[in-house]
Amino acid sequence: MLRWIRQQLGFDPPHQSETRTIYVANRFPQHGHYVPQRFADNRIISSKYTIWNFVPKNLFEQFRRIANFYFLIIFLVQLMIDTPTSPITSGLPLFFVITVTAIKQGYEDWLRHKADNEVNGAPVFVVRSGSLVQTRSKNIRVGDIVRVAKDETFPVDLVLLSSDRADGTCHITTTSLDGETNLKTHYSVGETAVCQSVSQLEALQAVVECQQPDADLYRFVGRITVTQHGEEIVRPLGPENLLLRGARLKNTKEIFGVAVYTGMESKMALNYKCKSQKRSAVEKSMNTFLLIYLCILLFEAILSTILKYAWQAEDKWDEPFYNQKTEQERNSSPILKFISDFLAFMVLYNFIIPISLYVTVEMQKFLGSFFICWDLDLYHEESDQKAQVNTSDLNEELGQVEYVFTDKTGTLTENEMQFRECSINGTKYREVNGKLVPEGMTDDSPDGSLPQLMGEELLFLKAVSLCHTVQISYDQPDCLGGGGDPFAHANGFSSNHMEYYASSPDEKALVEAAKRIGVAFTRCSGETMEIKTFGQSEKYKLLHVLEFDADRRRMSVILQTPSGGQVLFTKGAESAILPFTTSGEIEKTRLHVDEFALKGLRTLVVACRHFSPEEYIEVDRCLNSARTALQQREERLQEAFSYTERDLQLLGATGVEDKLQDKVQETIEALRLAGIKVWVLTGDKHETAVSVSLSCGHFHRTMNILELLQQRSDNECAEQLRRLDRRIKEDHVIQHGLVVDGASLSLALRKHEKLFMEVCKNCSAVLCCRMAPLQKAKVVRLFKTSPEKPITLAIGDGANDVSMIQEAHVGIGIMGKEGRQAVRNSDYAIARFKFLAKLLLVHGHFYYIRIATLVQYFFYKNVCFITPQFLYQFFCLFSQQGHQQELSAVFSDLPVLDPVGLLSRLRLLLWIVHPDGRRHHTYGQWTDVWKLDVWNAGLHSYGHHCHLKARFRDSFLDVDEPFCDMGFNRLLLHLLSLLRRHHLAIPPHPGHVLCVRAAAIQRFCLVRHHHHRHNLPLSRRGEEDLLPTPAAHQHTEESVSTSPRGDPQLCGVPVLLPAWAERLFPPGPLPGANDGPVPGRCQPLPGVRPQQQVLERQRELLLQRPQHPDAVAHRGHPLLTPRGGPADRSATEPPPPPLYIQFLNSTQLQLDATRNSKREP
Repeated sequence: MLRWIRQQLGFDPPHQSETRTIYVANRFPQHGHYVPQRFADNRIISSKYTIWNFVPKNLFEQFRRIANFYFLIIFLVQLMIDTPTSPITSGLPLFFVITVTAIKQGYEDWLRHKADNEVNGAPVFVVRSGSLVQTRSKNIRVGDIVRVAKDETFPVDLVLLSSDRADGTCHITTTSLDGETNLKTHYSVGETAVCQSVSQLEALQAVVECQQPDADLYRFVGRITVTQHGEEIVRPLGPENLLLRGARLKNTKEIFGVAVYTGMESKMALNYKCKSQKRSAVEKSMNTFLLIYLCILLFEAILSTILKYAWQAEDKWDEPFYNQKTEQERNSSPILKFISDFLAFMVLYNFIIPISLYVTVEMQKFLGSFFICWDLDLYHEESDQKAQVNTSDLNEELGQVEYVFTDKTGTLTENEMQFRECSINGTKYREVNGKLVPEGMTDDSPDGSLPQLMGEELLFLKAVSLCHTVQISYDQPDCLGGGGDPFAHANGFSSNHMEYYASSPDEKALVEAAKRIGVAFTRCSGETMEIKTFGQSEKYKLLHVLEFDADRRRMSVILQTPSGGQVLFTKGAESAILPFTTSGEIEKTRLHVDEFALKGLRTLVVACRHFSPEEYIEVDRCLNSARTALQQREERLQEAFSYTERDLQLLGATGVEDKLQDKVQETIEALRLAGIKVWVLTGDKHETAVSVSLSCGHFHRTMNILELLQQRSDNECAEQLRRLDRRIKEDHVIQHGLVVDGASLSLALRKHEKLFMEVCKNCSAVLCCRMAPLQKAKVVRLFKTSPEKPITLAIGDGANDVSMIQEAHVGIGIMGKEGRQAVRNSDYAIARFKFLAKLLLVHGHFYYIRIATLVQYFFYKNVCFITPQFLYQFFCLFSQQGHQQELSAVFSDLPVLDPVGLLSRLRLLLWIVHPDGRRHHTYGQWTDVWKLDVWNAGLHSYGHHCHLKARFRDSFLDVDEPFCDMGFNRLLLHLLSLLRRHHLAIPPHPGHVLCVRAAAIQRFCLVRHHHHRHNLPLSRRGEEDLLPTPAAHQHTEESVSTSPRGDPQLCGVPVLLPAWAERLFPPGPLPGANDGPVPGRCQPLPGVRPQQQVLERQRELLLQRPQHPDAVAHRGHPLLTPRGGPADRSATEPPPPPLYIQFLNSTQLQLDATRNSKREP
């Protein structure tokens, strides 16, 4: 029992072997040595919570965040000890954040429960006890035989046993899994294909041995052992025999299959599990800021505690008469008291950590992702595809990209192939009106038609028509690539109802070209492939298919010819075929391939091998042995393929054109203007890649192209890199482009990474050709982990791009014709490469500005609130009194809504006109701690310090202090937004310069005002000290201008500073500066605080002196009520200025009153 509990909790997982044995129809052996294996049921569980574990599990997950856990500790401390603030101040925000997050996650999980119940309760048919029984999907067990009808979805991962077709094949579509819309053919083994009835399947004795569940959709290793008449027959099983859960049956009436992977062990469920999550630079900086401010909090709390005991060491401060200690307090332990005071200061300063930061940032990212999906400029009308956001955590990362690594085929090009030229036996041909014409001839030449070109030419076309994985559909009469081809009719066959489907556009283009010329692939049924050569049918038996892979870069088929011989046809990249050829026109073909590549054509080389009976027996044995192996099958297959694909006879090469996508050149140029370097990583030939790079603007005609090609050793590669480095430094004014091939790249990355990176960083554009998928990922990782830590982006459309998409900081998939593997593994998906410009330069830019401003403002406003709290302790003898009771969200959160608002049309227009303005908002400028966080917080905190001192001298700041906070916050953010607009048009200047100019006016006014208040007696100040005059108000309003749209704005600071400096610092000595104590001056009394005397004295003066007419009219403070009520204001009089302008006006009025009182005789 204890072991079972440990297994359920995950501490003692059950032992699993590398393979699983499945008995078809659950016909288990009867001997006592068999130990049944335990498999998962077929329930799909995508939810995280249940009704019983929701509260504890959700709370545990939320309190794993540092900020939430921190405020929980603060709340508990407030409950346990006597603290200066109420527990509500930290408990209520924490409760709100936790509740909102729990409701959001609970609702999302309820939707997942609802979807799971629909899937698990779907009806299915299984074969049990000799009959077809209907049951629910969740009741399917491993080993059950399941029947699936046409257009139904497979409920489990099945090994195909039979279908309604005689050959046991079926067609499926995997759109929901990988997005590929083409039909795929799956096969059953011959021994089970004949079992098409329920009674035959019930009598079937078979055992399936396969690997344990794996998330790879395209990998399956297994074998099936069928017992017939006491003899065991073993057949290999591969991906072509496995029907995946979530796929849909097409063009087949029904199939039967045995369940091998169920429920959460199916490949679909394994792929839906969470992957490693990428984190943006802003999110990482948030955690760093939290730690920094936590250290500041600890420092302030410790310092305040120490200063409290140091200050209270004197007897006169230790025990005030109005707050004497109790006996329990006197007898308490000093250590406990020190800890209690330290915790109390922690509670007092705890708002320096923003509790709602994470929730606000997540909501901003979540809502912001919709703008990408809704953007019509990112919508592709032809394919009806819009932009897709797979993760919203990287929105701001789009605006910080410095390197773009892009694939070529299908990303920069359309991936719509058109056959142009070919080379056969050393002669170049081109297609003209459905005929294969040698170079230099026309279609009217006597040697221009194919019937006279027999031998190697015909063998070449047969190889093209037979060496592929193309599927045929006959049920659509008017399809692309098939119906109504006039050249097909002219060459002796009809194809009105035939359409080709292929996962590779190259294969489809070549098969269609061969059909137009006269050699048509017409049928593939089981092990039979049929072609028509000028109307004459030929049938070939398919013996083996050697599938394409990125390492070999070729694919092959072994066929039995109508004459009974065995032949191998293979095609692939030049570098993958020519080294294994021993006969044919090798050198001429190599030259032709280079010529095709210079024209920008994609090239493939075609070869063949004829087997003797003895050779084929050995090849067949080697391939079957490797296919039936359960351990190290991939390695053994690679050895078998290498043994088979040798001693080849070269037949020729093909040239296929792939057109560039629309606006690729403009997009690359826009990225270059924005300071982004573009790398092209492709598997194509060197000449083809260079030609496409020149045509798309990646390389310019005036650019100096450097090459690192065909390096054979480490020393040779190092020497070439040094030569390139010297050449770049000598010609530093000229733009350079670099071309690297895969072999040289491997040598450069082995021992010369730093030198290679130095060369690449000094090049404007880099092209890597003949690249394997893993090499693409290595290049991205090389720059991602470099000392500069640049933000990288990888974009591609095929399965060979998945590795670099996952490796880069931001991965973007192109919704192309190579399937949806890149889209499924990407962070964002777009339909065309041209959409990348707006995605990065507009959406990415705005998201970065918004999230950076949001994060900075959260820390900024909290520091502005806590620092005065800390300074206030010096005035209250560290008695842990609060400067403000609560921090109003109205005055601290509303000002940030403007700069973190929606898209600005003006900014967007400026961005289109000046795309290079993005450079001023990259490289973390808006996350610089000094410019926008510490500097601004320090200025505002100094202002609060002036407010604190004013609270002991004046009464008006006690009344309107929240308005002062709101006014300065709004003013500061408004000035920052103006500064940001300058960034879009002109080079930026340091942000703190403008902040100093704006803040100096207000701060100097307060400082000078309080200085005169301190040195002048009350009797020498006039009535203007307390209540401003209309004349002064009118004079101050002249310093405020109104924008064309009616918003009051500050005038030029350089114009205002001299005039205000004259008022702030009048010439001559200050009156009364050297005077002694003045009788009219309030003096401190024992036991009474000085500020109380000031307040009482001012209250007496207000009662004795006549009231100002405006103050009498409004019955309140002039700062709280605008001058001229609604009844007194004329129709032509402008509306009152905003509160922060009124605040500056009132400050100036106080200065004028002070100056007048000093100048009185």
